[in-house]
Amino acid sequence: MTSDERAMTHDELINLPVTVDLETANRALGLGRTTGYSLARGGRYPVRLLPANRGYRISRYDLLRHLGVGPDGCGVEAEVA
Repeated sequence: MTSDERAMTHDELINLPVTVDLETANRALGLGRTTGYSLARGGRYPVRLLPANRGYRISRYDLLRHLGVGPDGCGVEAEVA
């Protein structure tokens, strides 16, 4: 297993830049390259995609929120409807 294939640690997630590429988001979400790109092309990616020059970017905020990690590194409480 290469370093790109292993799951991200909590510290790695918290220290992500403001936006990340699809490869990085796939790794954070535990998705393989093929699955991640297929979901993105099909409009079914689990977080909002930001169109970029020749691909996509994903905001750290959306990624951490989807994973249940707050901006302070703690868990996010479920929103009350």
